[in-house]
Amino acid sequence: MKYEIMFRIMMRLLQKRKITAREIAERYEVSVRSVYRYIEELIVCGVPIDVERGRYGGITIADTFRLPVGYFTKEEYAATVNALTAMSSQISDASIISAIEKLQSTQKNERRDLSVCGNIIVDGGAWGDGNKFSDKMFVCEQAVNERKSLLIDYISREGEHSKRVIDPHVLIFKQNVWYVYAFCHTKQEFRTFKIGRIRFATFTGAQFEKREISRDELNFGLSYSDKQMLNVTLEIEKSSLADAEEWLGVDNIEPRGESFVASMQLPDDNVLVNKILSYGGAVKVLDPPLLKERVKAAAKKIAGL
Repeated sequence: MKYEIMFRIMMRLLQKRKITAREIAERYEVSVRSVYRYIEELIVCGVPIDVERGRYGGITIADTFRLPVGYFTKEEYAATVNALTAMSSQISDASIISAIEKLQSTQKNERRDLSVCGNIIVDGGAWGDGNKFSDKMFVCEQAVNERKSLLIDYISREGEHSKRVIDPHVLIFKQNVWYVYAFCHTKQEFRTFKIGRIRFATFTGAQFEKREISRDELNFGLSYSDKQMLNVTLEIEKSSLADAEEWLGVDNIEPRGESFVASMQLPDDNVLVNKILSYGGAVKVLDPPLLKERVKAAAKKIAGL
């Protein structure tokens, strides 16, 4: 009985997105205390639910959370819901109403991959993440287009979780990473958030007026100063040329004998060393000497493991 109620609560949340503990308690004939206990267990299971107590509070589930759509085609889904709805109007059966609610909670959205310029589809998610990334992109894009504020659960590079209300203004794609540039209510200033680091996002129900943004502001900390750049010369084996071209750009690589050489400025950070090592010896540092030593030290550390 307990797990059936938990499942019904999750389905109800997926359908309505926000409900109160009292509404759940009355609907399933349990105590409010039990409702909060069930919600805590759902959260432990990984369901992104947020609880806000108080007069205007409620229980919300992230708009980026969806159940698998199963084996229904769009037409099969519509036909099933219509048939059950017609049946429920003739037969008052709680199980039929419950079935309709479950189906409606898993209703398919239109394709959620971000479409740019009409004909270009970009999938910025990691391999094996299903639709999780595109769900987040869909919600962020909708927030930008319709000027809707979002509550996000954000994980920093240091692993710190924080919940913030943001007003998304633009989506930015730079160096193969998607960002949302938004006004952060917590910091009271514009901040840049990696969409891949947003654990979940929920519409707050509030709308915002877009602020003016200059081109200088959109240089949102992803560009590096001269002090952060390093003049680098790399030798690239032919076997890794295609991958290196995608990293460095075809215009920056020239043939030299049986291999290829790239001379350019690159950001001087730990990512550079890791990127060079990812080629497994097919990319060799010719200059500067300090970068050579850093790569060698990192390689020795790996060998030691």
